[in-house]
Amino acid sequence: MFTLRRHCALPLLSVLAAATAVAAPPPPPDPGALTLCPLFADHAVLQRDRPVPIWGTAPPGERLTVSFHGQKLKVTAGADGRWLVRLKPLAASAEPADLVVTGRSSVVSHDVVVGEVWLCSGQSNMEFKVDDGGDTYRVDHSKVELADAQFPLVRQVEIVRTVAAAPATAVETGGWIPALPGTVGRFTAVGYFFARDIYHAVGVPVGIVLSAWGGTPVEAWMSDAARAGTAYDAAINDWWRQELAAWPPERVAQYPALKAAWEKAAADAAAHHTRNPLPWPAPPADAASPNRPGTLYNGMIAPLLPLAVRGVLWYQGESNAGRARDYAELFGALITSWRNAFGQGALPFYFVQLANFGEGANAGHRDWALLRDAQTQTLQLPATGMAVTVDIGDADNIHPRNKQEVGRRLALIARANVYHLPPVWQGPQFLAATPEGAALRVHFTHAGDELAVHGEAVTGLELAGADRVFHPATGKIETDTLLVSSPDVPAPVAVRYAWVNAPAANLYSDDGLPAVPFRSDSW
Repeated sequence: MFTLRRHCALPLLSVLAAATAVAAPPPPPDPGALTLCPLFADHAVLQRDRPVPIWGTAPPGERLTVSFHGQKLKVTAGADGRWLVRLKPLAASAEPADLVVTGRSSVVSHDVVVGEVWLCSGQSNMEFKVDDGGDTYRVDHSKVELADAQFPLVRQVEIVRTVAAAPATAVETGGWIPALPGTVGRFTAVGYFFARDIYHAVGVPVGIVLSAWGGTPVEAWMSDAARAGTAYDAAINDWWRQELAAWPPERVAQYPALKAAWEKAAADAAAHHTRNPLPWPAPPADAASPNRPGTLYNGMIAPLLPLAVRGVLWYQGESNAGRARDYAELFGALITSWRNAFGQGALPFYFVQLANFGEGANAGHRDWALLRDAQTQTLQLPATGMAVTVDIGDADNIHPRNKQEVGRRLALIARANVYHLPPVWQGPQFLAATPEGAALRVHFTHAGDELAVHGEAVTGLELAGADRVFHPATGKIETDTLLVSSPDVPAPVAVRYAWVNAPAANLYSDDGLPAVPFRSDSW
């Protein structure tokens, strides 16, 4: 059964606001006026070391000159008023420069720099701000982070939440802002901490393009063509038709009261540091819903093309928990299709594996464990990387506040694979389990010289025999392997680690990076 799952029955007022504040795609710019795409407005960061597309609109047939850093490119606006040029690859530069477009009139963007540009997308954990001014989106030690933000060359542009039935050509943004005490609170926290680390590592300007929307499933971020190429296209289309049918006018009329009741309960829960007892009231399904398949790709990714970027950071999956079997294929298709759309080869695509959340060590609750496994499968694609966070989440909060470590772990992946800097970037990953008497010996890649445990003993281990019934197990570290046994399983054939929604995960490499949750079976 194809069911859209929601895990937002928590004090998350801004998530609800995000899901109901629907914007239509901006109208195409007036073809009678000279415009520059707002991705290239004042304070923009352009990608270094590769051709840089610049585009906008002008009166049809008008001849234009685009000038930047000594380059002057000529172009004529097409019959539809659109124009595009490609600057030759630029060296990194922190020196502010003007990007100038001239025709019968002119447009000038000031303080444009050149460095690294990363697209940050996904759902609410990517939207999560350094400090939103309330108590919903605020990182640990946010006041210190605000005061210490003195990085004028780390900048963000946020794409306005937009839905569209077909690929949009115009984009609306909140403008480029620098990471300073008065502005950094509006940054995506994961993106900011990633960008800050990359800035320290490579010493060039870093730009973040934030295009995210809380509570949305992966299929909303896929183009229709990408979705049609998967085995789940028909099921997704059927699900959406069912969603539309499930919202007759009388139910739509009840929604405001349900929303108000949820908001009141959420506020009470936040005041008492408890969970909201009411289920999150998903907004009505209609043509303007951000959950509609393809709608966010059309409204928030398509109009960014063909922006030059270094890579993509992705934090999403909570809204697909419960559908892990199809997630691996859908997510893989999204990555491949985005790379094709941006036309920059195997664009680095680094994502966050879901953190620990929900029903503790209860083995009956594995939706999130299965979704994590689907994410791990996606690492088969080239130029991908996964930041494991199963050890730093909050079982009672779907939005854990330690975004500093999430950003750092993503940055380690980029440092090693994009910038060729030396730090270790991934923790132990399951390789094989071999029988050894009444135990299984687990072998890993990326374990370092020796596995490490944070605590007295490795937690979250399970063993099963041929009966496929799992029992708690213990693990003994022997250099870079783990010997797992259980008195309840004298002849083990399968081993699992951290295979529940909110495990107590404490296995690491000797470099301090967490082990990827794993199972040796495919049951």
